[in-house]
Formats: sequence, structure tokens, C-alpha cells
Amino acid sequence: MATFMTVLESDLRALSAEARRRYPAVKDAAEHAILKLRSLASPNEIAHDEDIVRIFLMACEVKNVKLSVIGLSCLQKLISHDAVAPSALNEILSTLKEHGEMADESVQLKSLQTILIIFQSRLQPDDEENLAHALGICLRLLENNRSSDSVRNTAAATFRQAVALIFDHVVRAESLPSGTFGSGRYVSRTSSFTSDMNRNVNSLESLEREVISGSSSLSRDTLTKFGKLGLCLLEDLATLAAGGSAIWLRANSPQRTFALDILEFILSNYVLLFRTLLPYEQVLRHQICSLLMTSFRINSELEDEAGEPYFHRLVLRSVAHVIRLYSSSLTTESEVFLSMLVRVTTLDLPLWHRILVLEILRSFCMEARIMRILFQNFDMNPSNTNVIQGMVKALARVVLSVQYQETSEECLAAVAGMFSSKAKGIEWTLDNDASNTAVLVASEAHTVTLAIEGLLGVVFTLATLTDEAVDDGELESPRGDTGPPTMCTGKTAMLCVAMVDSMWLIILDALSMILAKSQGEAIILEILKGYQAFTQACGVLCAVEPLNSFLASLCKFTINMPSEVEKKSVILSPGSKRTDQLVEQRESIVLTPKNVQALRTLFNITHRLHNVLGPSWVLVLETLAALDQAIHSPHATTQEVSLGVQKLTRDSSGQYSDFHILSSLNSQLFKSSALMHVSAVRSLLSALRQLSHQCMAATLGATGQASNRNIGRISFSVERMLSILVNNLHRIEPLWDEVVGHFLELADSSNDNLWNIGLDALDKSICAVLGSDQFLESTSLKLGDASTNQTDKLDLRSLECAVISPLKVLYSSSESIDVRVGSLKILLHVLERHGEKLCYSWPNILDMLRSVAHSSEKDLITLGFQSLRVIMNDGLATVPADCLHVCIDVAGAYGAQKTELNISLTAIGLLWTSTDFIVKGLLHGTEDTETDQRNSGKGEEHTLDSDNVVIDQASLLNILDGEKLLLSIFALLQKLVADERPEVRNSAVRTLFQTLGIHGQKLSKSMWEGCLWNYVFPTLDSVSHMAATSSKDEWQGKELGTRKGKAVHMLIHHSRNTAQKQWNETLVLVLGGIARILRSFFPFLRRLNNFQSGWESLLIFVKNSISNGSNEVVLAAINCLQSTVVSQSPKGNLPSVYLKSILDVYEIVLQKSPNSSADATSKVKQEILHGLGELYVQAQGMFDDGMYKQLILIIESAIAEAKFTINNFEAEYGHLPPVQRTILEIIPLLRPAGHLSSMWSFLLGILLHYLPSADSLIDNNEDGSKQDSTSSLQGNSAGVVPSTLENKREESNQSSELVSAKMANNTTNLFSDKLLPLLVDLFLQAPAVEKYDIVPDIIEGLGRCMTTRRDNPDGTLWRVAVEGFNRVLVGDVSILNPTSITDLPISRPSRIRFWKELADVYELFLVGHCGRALPSNALSVTALQADEFLEMKILEILGDEILASQIDAPVDILRRLISTLDRCASRTSSLPIETVELMPSHCSTFSLTCLQKLFSLSSYGTSDENSTRSEVSKISIMILMSRCEFILKKFMADEKDSGEHPLPPTRVEEVIFVLQELACLVINLDTASVLPLHPYLKGGLLEENLGRHSHLLFLFPSFCELVVSREAKVRELVLVLLRLITTELGLRTHDLAT
Repeated sequence: MATFMTVLESDLRALSAEARRRYPAVKDAAEHAILKLRSLASPNEIAHDEDIVRIFLMACEVKNVKLSVIGLSCLQKLISHDAVAPSALNEILSTLKEHGEMADESVQLKSLQTILIIFQSRLQPDDEENLAHALGICLRLLENNRSSDSVRNTAAATFRQAVALIFDHVVRAESLPSGTFGSGRYVSRTSSFTSDMNRNVNSLESLEREVISGSSSLSRDTLTKFGKLGLCLLEDLATLAAGGSAIWLRANSPQRTFALDILEFILSNYVLLFRTLLPYEQVLRHQICSLLMTSFRINSELEDEAGEPYFHRLVLRSVAHVIRLYSSSLTTESEVFLSMLVRVTTLDLPLWHRILVLEILRSFCMEARIMRILFQNFDMNPSNTNVIQGMVKALARVVLSVQYQETSEECLAAVAGMFSSKAKGIEWTLDNDASNTAVLVASEAHTVTLAIEGLLGVVFTLATLTDEAVDDGELESPRGDTGPPTMCTGKTAMLCVAMVDSMWLIILDALSMILAKSQGEAIILEILKGYQAFTQACGVLCAVEPLNSFLASLCKFTINMPSEVEKKSVILSPGSKRTDQLVEQRESIVLTPKNVQALRTLFNITHRLHNVLGPSWVLVLETLAALDQAIHSPHATTQEVSLGVQKLTRDSSGQYSDFHILSSLNSQLFKSSALMHVSAVRSLLSALRQLSHQCMAATLGATGQASNRNIGRISFSVERMLSILVNNLHRIEPLWDEVVGHFLELADSSNDNLWNIGLDALDKSICAVLGSDQFLESTSLKLGDASTNQTDKLDLRSLECAVISPLKVLYSSSESIDVRVGSLKILLHVLERHGEKLCYSWPNILDMLRSVAHSSEKDLITLGFQSLRVIMNDGLATVPADCLHVCIDVAGAYGAQKTELNISLTAIGLLWTSTDFIVKGLLHGTEDTETDQRNSGKGEEHTLDSDNVVIDQASLLNILDGEKLLLSIFALLQKLVADERPEVRNSAVRTLFQTLGIHGQKLSKSMWEGCLWNYVFPTLDSVSHMAATSSKDEWQGKELGTRKGKAVHMLIHHSRNTAQKQWNETLVLVLGGIARILRSFFPFLRRLNNFQSGWESLLIFVKNSISNGSNEVVLAAINCLQSTVVSQSPKGNLPSVYLKSILDVYEIVLQKSPNSSADATSKVKQEILHGLGELYVQAQGMFDDGMYKQLILIIESAIAEAKFTINNFEAEYGHLPPVQRTILEIIPLLRPAGHLSSMWSFLLGILLHYLPSADSLIDNNEDGSKQDSTSSLQGNSAGVVPSTLENKREESNQSSELVSAKMANNTTNLFSDKLLPLLVDLFLQAPAVEKYDIVPDIIEGLGRCMTTRRDNPDGTLWRVAVEGFNRVLVGDVSILNPTSITDLPISRPSRIRFWKELADVYELFLVGHCGRALPSNALSVTALQADEFLEMKILEILGDEILASQIDAPVDILRRLISTLDRCASRTSSLPIETVELMPSHCSTFSLTCLQKLFSLSSYGTSDENSTRSEVSKISIMILMSRCEFILKKFMADEKDSGEHPLPPTRVEEVIFVLQELACLVINLDTASVLPLHPYLKGGLLEENLGRHSHLLFLFPSFCELVVSREAKVRELVLVLLRLITTELGLRTHDLAT
């Protein structure tokens, strides 16, 4: 407020300054006002003080321009701030009137501004005088010819705003709703026609609300004061527009155009005044409508302003407002106006006139409310004319007329340009230099554009009204999940139906013509939108004929498929080569942008109307089939690519984005079938089937491209049916028969392509249904929920059988092998992917597979069996229990078929798989039964309540059913065992016995008895019978071809080239299976009834087979028995009677087997021998003495037989025959068990028979020693008869005669070489008692072997014997000294015989075979060293282990043993000098070693308590002294005889060794006592020496002779010895002084 006061004071100062010179009164008044203004605080105070307003009016009265401008500006400020009292209004208006007459433009403009501010403030005139005065000022300035344009324009605008303010005041005064009716004027054109239409449609709702609110109060004829003022103003304006004079305004007549413009403004913005206040309506009806009718001149040109286009535009706009806003009350007037507008379009008027009319009509068509009201009031009223139909026809005539014009192409191009410009949001204009023709064409195009937009407006109006009917519930939405639409009954629906019936053909003709001839993208899009809207409305309204007509028209614009006539004309045209013609023919499918957009429109329509299309689907599907063909055509293209780059490839072009989009839309259409009602889906499927039938009929008589096109359409139909099926799996029942029925028709076609399509579709459809989540859920729900009612289960059964049954129907009805193969492939796919979901269709499937097994076609059987294999391997768990026996029978049928061998083999494997499954069920049932029994036992012990002991009946039934299934499998396998094909029957045998072996523990006793007597033993009998009676003729293999005219056959192994050999193989498998059963279940089987008879029959068969059967049968029979013993004996499950029976069989077999070295016989014997060894190992606890002797005698007979049948060739190369090798392998296993200790002598005695005989041992001792021989083993081998050495020689001769028969064929010692270590090992393991009884025989046998060195020094037998001999003596010290075991009853004769045998061995071997130069075949150095080591080892054992130990040997034996050492030590000294040099070095070494042993034995300490050792020392010292004396004398003699020649080094070394050892030798008194010394010498020895070197006294004479030896070393050693003698005699050197 302070700002306002400041500004006002500033204006007063400016006014004072401006009037200072010429107008002092104004200056003084202004200064006075400034002073007064300072005393005022608000505008209200200023308003009560007239002096402030007066000073400004005074300034205006001067009529000075500057002062007037300042004064008017200050008045505007005061009026704006309500600082002027209403009483001053008259004076202010008078001042404004005067200033309006001034010639200055600025003053006039200020006056107009002031008037507008007055109307906007509270000074607005409310009486006729002031109001007319104020408006009159504006009109006078507007009418004044001297006024400038800016003043006239400002006056017109001020008048318009004043009128608006006045009528706003009227609305308030009459208590009407505030605001204007708003949307009645033309709307500005936006980016597209559709957007214009959408904006008007969106405004309908608010518009209707305003109308309803305006008409809600009753119309009245009374007016308020201000209402009357408004009415007067309206009447004057109508009078002025009609060309008359205003009464109330008090102004000259202004231009009619201006008055009409004001009226048009009032009519469009204040509808409520005319709809509510009757006086206003009367003015509208009688004055304004009359004015408009008279002004609508159409027959002549007017000379005044009424003939101007702008006036006509105003008239038409006013008419449009009357029709649009007041037609409900002005029905007659509106009908007249509409008729006039329609008629104008047919007259030859200026284009601008026609354009104005078309714009009006277009605006009506774009407003659904107007169209609805007009159509209801006129077209649907029989008493009125069909003005809407006439209007549409008029628009259509304008559109259709363009095709008859000479410039139609240019006009259509201009129309397309206009639509394109509008789509881009820019104004379409001509070039500046455009010709008159171009302007004319543009004008014509403008009329066509308006007509097209009007028709499209009608279409969209109809669509809007239809949607309204749907929203109101009068019509059902085409997208709803309901059935086919019912008849239209609602008001709006009936209106829409009437509109469609009256206009569809007119609109279709016009739009189709434009769509056919236009190429612009924008116009095509708009027209296609119209197509879509109208078609969708027809679909919702169930207008079938319009719907089909529009669809047919639309489909014409989708695909440009060349007709056969066009193709033929291209081919027959002479202008091009045939190659170019064909290329062009292939590339004739071109999609223009119009085609693409039309296709998109078609997709939109079908998506919207999928529930109501019904039979109309055929039209759509034919188009979509053509589209599918174009999409998949390698030569299809779009227009842009075809016009630009002809050879552009598919991969590098962007054209195919359209193809991709269309393809996606095509697929999405059928995917959306899930949203359709089921009846609509069935209609769609029926249409697809109809399309396919048409193409099927055409395919039969067509060839080439026509046939391919028909097949392509069939493929399209099938693919879309599949897509529908996949997307409607949740409601498949009502659709399945329709789909599959057509697939079966295709599959039964004679055309290869068609039945391939049908089979593939059938496969996909079945898998889709079974693989759906809905099917899985329904299956699991209905089968798993016990509460599911029987109806649901029946529905599921019906569905499943319906899905699977087409396969059986197709297979059984078709005569084509290919079709049958296809049906089986489908079945295989179904079972592989979804077999676990099936429940009720198994009987059909299995019956189908059984029929396949009985066919003779390999392909059918292969596919059928693959399906069966899927069932048996993966699907048995899902097969119902009542179908399992059918599965097993079908598998047996495939096993028995003769077409494909591998299938039979695999089918047998499937039977095995089924047994696994069945046994699992048995086990589960048994567990359930046991659980129930355990649960029942938890009650009271004596309670007889049946609830506690009841067993689940279902489980028992399962067990019984399972056993029946197993028996059926066994029966099938038994039948297959008799199959003529070896592979099949062998596989059946394996499966039968493997099944029993694996699952036998789960079978009951009764079932086992049935298996044994019905399947196992009968199988053995039948197979053995076939093996015995089958042919022995050799087979020829499969013929592979010919060579040089002769047939070439596949080679067959000799072991399988006859039928009998093949049956033998089967028999082997049977025996192996029986062995497995006995091995696994013998304890259980033994308790079965009549098992003993079965066992005996098995033994009889084994005997017969070993005697008469082939080698492999024999081995299998042996293994059958052997495995039983090996598996059962350790567990104690085999009674001795069974064991004895097996031994008897083996004994008989070995006795009856031919004495031949053939490989077959040898293998049998080896197997039996191995079996005996293993039998004893496993069952030795069950053997008694008799059984053990029987076992050993069986082995002994095999050894004896092998010695006569030895293969000399193998022996020559150092290889044992297989039988002997086997015997050697089992001998270590035969050592008697603890309870059979008495059998050790028997065993070892038997083995000793097979060592070298005594008659081959002849020792030529070079010293003339006696010959030794070994004793023979007695018959019972339990004891050894003692004898002297001479008697032994005679016994040896006798024994050699007894065993000569057995050993006659023994040409080699190979067996003895291997047997000897085993014999020693067994001996060392024997108990002590048995060991002492048999040890003499062992020593004797080893000695025989050791003496073979003479005849075969390079052999290994003597070496092995020496090692064994050493092991026997060293391995057990109790053999040499039994005093350590005092509780054993050892006979003295046995020990004496042992020592004599031991002395004989040492005497024979050491003297005759050791330390000698024996003949050899050039042994290697290593071998010679090994032999020398053995000699030293045996010598070491004798000297260090035997003679040096406490032993019980007699004295004569000790003497013989020591004499043996002496004889070996005499080798070097006994030879003449000439011979000594030729002796090998190891011989002298051996002699010196023996001599050293004598020295060692002679040395015996007094602390030793060993009596044997003392005796040995005494014997040794005497023999040693004799030997030393001999060596020394021999040395002296040789030295004397040699003269000057040196003695051999060996002789000198020997003497030196003797002298050194003599010097080192120390003996005790007892040993010295046996020396032959003079008693005086014995008594003269010093006590402290007491015989330590007494032995030197015996050799003193020899030492004396050696003093003169030539060898210095000898003399030195003699000197040492003489000194020792001196010491021994006490002859020490005495000091004379002492």
C-alpha cells in the first residue's frame, strides 16, 4: 500500500511539473492534492475524498495530450486499487467519451484501457445507461474510420472482453455454475488426426458432466437485473449481425462480421445460459438461428460483407456450435443446418467454401457425443432424415471423387504429404513459386484430407461408443474369458449396431480406395487405424458381414502374392531369358511398408477380437499362412531393399527387422490363445483345419511350386495348431480331439511330406501334453490324494488314454511301414521324456509293443524294443502292478523273436532288470510284514486280539504277486534256454542263474523248491540232452561274398564250429550257474526236500560228463563241485558225506582218464589236482586218516602216471609237464592237519619214492674206500629198519628192483629237482615225533640225490639236495641233540640208524664228490664259486655244528665222521709231486680246510662239559697226529727226492700250514692222555703246562729232521716248535750266576 501511495504522489508531482507553465490551476490543484494525499492512509480514504479523483479529471478536461495521458493513467491506478467512489463513474465515462473523440492514438488507447479496467473492477456498470455508455465508447472507436488499426483492434478486443465480463457477471447473477462450456470451438491440429480425435474423445466425459449439471436445475424465464442487461446486449448483437441497428447500445451499426464473431463467442462459451434461461433460448431460436439460416447463402454471390469468406466461416462456425451444443433442444434447426451442410458438398461452390463445410463435418465426426446425439435424434428416428448417413456419404463421395480426376495421382500425393506433415507436427505448405495448378491440386487435396479425416472420425466415434457400451455392461468385452457374444440389447449397443449397418459399406469403399492408391506412410497408418477400430467394433457388435468385409479388404493389402496367371505371363514373355524369368519369379514376394503396416493392423485386430472372430478366422489364417511363406522364403524382401540393392543378402540387411517383428507377432497371436475362450480356440482350430484341408486337396493334384506352397500352408496350419495346443494345456480336453484328429489325417496321407508333418506334429503334441505342469500336477494330485473322487480319476484316465490312443490307432490302421515306424518313434519319445507320468494308458502301450514284437520288419522291432527298454529300465516303478506281468510277457516276446539277435539278447537283460525291481518290491513287502508283526508283538503276550497279529493284506498280495512275476520270468528264461540261437540261450542261462544267485536269499523255501525241480535241474537235463544229441557236422560261417567264383565264408573258431560244441558252451554256462547257486545257498538248499537225490544226480552227471563230455564241460563240472566245497567247507556247512562223495568222483575220474599227454586230458587232470589241493585246504578239518590216505593215494597215482607220460621234449629243455607242475603246486597244501599228525610219515614216505634210486649211485673212491648205499623205504613208511653198512647194500639192491617198474620211464631229474625243496619244507614242518621217525629216510634220500654229482656235476639236483641236507641238519637242533625234548618216545635203534645214514652221506659225498676235479661242461666262474661254497658249507656244518655239539652219536660214528675229514685232508699229501701241480686250487683249499677242522676238533678246553666233545677231541688228536706225521715225512722225502728243484707251492703251503697250526694248537690233559708218549715223558711235564703242547713231543723226531729243510719258513716254524717243546719239558735257560 505504501508503494501505491508513493507512485500516486509521484504521478501528482509529474502532473504539477507538466502544468506549471500553461495550466497553473492544475499545478496548484496537484500540489494541494499532494499535501492532502499525505494525510490519507488507504485507498478507501482516497475513495471518500473526491479531491484526489477531481484533480485527475481536471487534468483530462484540459485536453492536453500529456496531461490527459497522465490523468488517465492515474485514474487507472485509482480504479484498480478501488480508490474511486461509484458516484464518480458517470463523470469518468463522460471524460472517456470525450477523450475517445480526440485524434491522438495514445489517448484513445488509454481510454480503451481504462474502460476495460472499469469492467474488471467493482465499478463495472450495473445499469443500462452506464453499460451502454461504456460499450458505446468501444463501438465508436471501432467504427470510426479515422481510428488507426491498432485502435480498432484494441477496441474490438476490449469490446469482446467486456462482453465476456458482462456474461460472466450474468452467470454469477443467475446463480449458474461458473466457468464456460469450454470445448466447443475448433481445436488446433496436432501431430496426427488420431491424437486430435483422442483429445476430443477424452473431453467427452467432462463435457457431459457440464451438460448434465447445467440441465439439472429447471429452466426458468425470470431474469435478474444483470440477466436482463445481458439479454439486451445479446438481442442488440443479433440485430447488428443481421444488418440492423442497435437499440440498446446506442451506436451506429458496426460490421456484421464483428457482431457475428461476438455471437459465435457467446454461443460457444455460455451454453448454460441458453440451456437454462428461456429468454436466452428464445433469442437463440428465433433471432440467432434465423440469422444463421438467412446468412447461409448458397445460391449466389453476395456483394456486401456477407459474401466474404471470413463471414461464411463465422456463419459455419456458429452453425456448428448450434448443432454441436444445442441440437437436443433445437432439433429442427439442427436438421436443417445439417442438411444444408451436406448439400453444400455436392454443389459446385468455391473450394474454400467446400473446405469450410468439410471442416465442420469433420469436427462433428470427431466428437462421439455429437455423433451419438445426432444419430439418435435423426437417423434412429423414423420421422427424421438420416442426416448422419447422408453426412458420411457426402464425405465418402468427396474421397471417391479423387479417382476420377485427371490429377488424381498428384492429389493423392498431396493428401499423403498433408498427413505426413501433420504426423511430423509441421504445417503443410506449397512452394512460393507454385503454379495455379499446384494450388488447385493442393486445395482439392485439402478437401480429400478433410473428408478422410471425417470418415476416420466416424470410425473412431463408433469405436468409442462401442467401448462405452462395453464399459456399461451392454456388450461383453472381446478380451474377456466368456463365450461367444450375445445379441445386443443396450441403448448404446443398439445405437452402435445401427450406425454400423448404415455406414460400413460406405466407409469401406472410401477407405479401401484410399488405402489401395496411397503410398504415404502417415496416411496409410491412419487408414489402417480406422480399419482396426471399425473391425474391432464390428467384432464386439457381432456384425459378421461388416467384420468379414473389412477383414477381407485388409487382407488384400497384406501380402502381394503373384498369381499363377502373372507367373505364366512372366515366363511366356519374350523379352527376357528364362534364367532371369525364374529368378524374378522366385523373388516376386515383396513386402511394401503398406503390407507391413496392414499385417500389423491385422495382428492387432485378431488380438482384440480373438474371442469373436469365429468363422472369420479363415480369412485371417489365409493371410498369415502367406506371411509365413514369405518369412521363410529365401527370396522374400521388403520394398526398400528390392528397390535399392537387389543382391543384398539376408544376413547383412536391416530389412529383416520387419520380418522378425512380423514373425514374432505371428507367433504371439497363437500364444495368446491361452487368453481366449475355449469356444474361440475351437473356432481357431477349426479354421486352421479347414485351411489345411483345402491345401491337402490341392496338393494331391498339384506339382512344383504350387505343391510346395500348399505344403507350406499345411505346415503353417500344423505349427499353429501345435502352438495353440501348447498354450492351452490347462484346458486340453475339449481341444485334443480336434487337433489330433487332423494330425492323424495328415499321417495317413499318401504324400510323404504330409505324413512326415503329421507324425512330427503328433509327436510334439503328445509330448507337450504329457510334459505340461498341469498334467503333472493333476496326476500327482489325483493319484496321491486318497480323497480325490472317482470322477476326477475317470477324467484323468480319459485324458491320458485320449493322448496315447492315437499312436495305437495309427499303428494298427496304417499299412505303410514308414507311418508305423513314425508312430513307434513317437511312442519312444513319449516314454523317454514322460513315461513316469503315465498311469492308465499302459495296457494300450504294451499291447502295441507286443504286436510289434510279432512283426517281421526289422525297423519296427528295433523301435518297439527301444520303447520297451525305456519302460523296463526307467519306468517299471510307474507301471501299475496289474500291468507288470504284461511287461514281462512283452519282454519275453522280444527275446523270442528271430529277426534281430541283439534285441533278443537285450530283452533277456531286461528280464534281469525286471527281477531286480520285483525283488525290491518283495523285500519292501517283507519288511512291511515284519514291521507289522513286530508291532503286533508289543501287546500282551496272551492276547488273541486279531488287531495285534494282523498282517497287511496288501503286502501279502504284493509278495504273492511278486513271486508269480518271478516264476513267470523264470519260465520265459527256461523257454529261451531251448532257443536254437546259441547267443540267446547262453544269455538266458546266465540271466536265470544270475537272478537266482543275486536274489536267492529273498526267495521263500517253497519258491526255491519250485525253482530247483522245475527250472534248474530240468534245464540241466534238457541242455545236456541237446549237447549229446546235436549234430557234430562242421558249420560254415556266414557267406561274405565270392572270390574267383567261389563263396567266401566267415571263419568260425574250431571250438564253436559244430552244433554240439555250441550246446557244450551252453552246458558249461548251466554248470556254472548251478555252481553259483550251490556256492551261495548250499546250507539252505541242503534243508530242502529231496535235495540229496538232486545232489546224487548232479554227481552222476559230473561223472558222465568227465568221462564222455568235452574238455570245457569236464572243467565246468569239476568247478561245479569244487566251488561248492571251497565255499562251504571253511564255514562248516558241508557234511563229510558230501566231501567223501566228491573225493570218490575225483578218484574215479583220474582212474578212468586216458593215459595220454594230450592237452585236453592234461587240463582235466590239472583242474582235478588243483581242486584236490584246494579241497583239502578248505576242508582239512573234516578229513580223517582214511580220507587223507585216499587223497594222498589219488595224488600219488597222478604222480606215477605223470612219470610215465612225461613229455621228453619239455624235459629236454628243462620244462616240467603241466600235470607235474600242478602236483608240485599242491604238495605244500597237503601237509597233515593237527589231528592227522600220524600221516606225516605216510606223506613223506610217498614223496621219497620219487627221488633218484640207489642203484644209480656208484662211487669210485680213489682211496679204495668202501662203497655206500642207502636203505629203501618200507611199505608202510612208518619206520626204518636198522642195518649195517654191508646189509644196507643188499637191501638197496632189493629196493631198487621193487621200484624199478615205477622209475623205468624216469628219464630226467626235473621232477626231483622241484620236489626236493618241498620235501624238506614239509619235513621241517612235521611234528617232532614224526620227524624223528622219518629223518633217517630223509637223510638217505637226500644222500642219494647228493651223489648224483658224480654222474651229473652240472645238474641242479645235487645242489638242491646239499642245500636241503644242510637245512635239515641246521633247521632243527633237536635232530642232532634230542635230549632237549625229554617227553618224546625216541627209540635208540632209530637214532643209531639216523647217525649211520648221516655218516654214510658225509662219507660218500665228502670223500667221493667234494674237493675233486670233476668233469664239467665249462661252468661259469660264478657257478664254480657257488659249488665251492656248498662244499665249504657242508664241511663247516660237519665240523662246527655236528662234531662240535653235544650229540648222541655212537663212538664208531664219531670215528667215521672224523676219519671222513682226515680222508679229505689227505688229498694233497697223498698225491705225488708231479700230480700235485695239476690239482685245481680249490682242491688244496678243501684239503687244508678239512685239516683245519681236525685241528679245531682236537683243541678242547678243560672248562667244557660236553662229553661228546671230549671224545671227539681224543679221536681227533690221534688221527691228526698221524696225518701231521705223514705230511711232514712226505715233505722231507719229496724235498730229498727233488734235489735242487723246488717243491710245488701247494706242498710247501701245506707243510707251513701244519707247522703253524701245531704251534697254535693247545690240548687239555684228557686229550693228551691218549697220545702214545713214554710214561716218563708224561710224568715229567710241568704242572703249569700240563699237556698243553704234549702233541709236539709226539712229532719231535719229525721236527728234528725238518731243521735241515731248504725252506727258510719251515726252519723258522720248526725253531718255534722246538722252543715250545723246551717249554713243555721245563728245559728253560738258567742263569749260571744263579
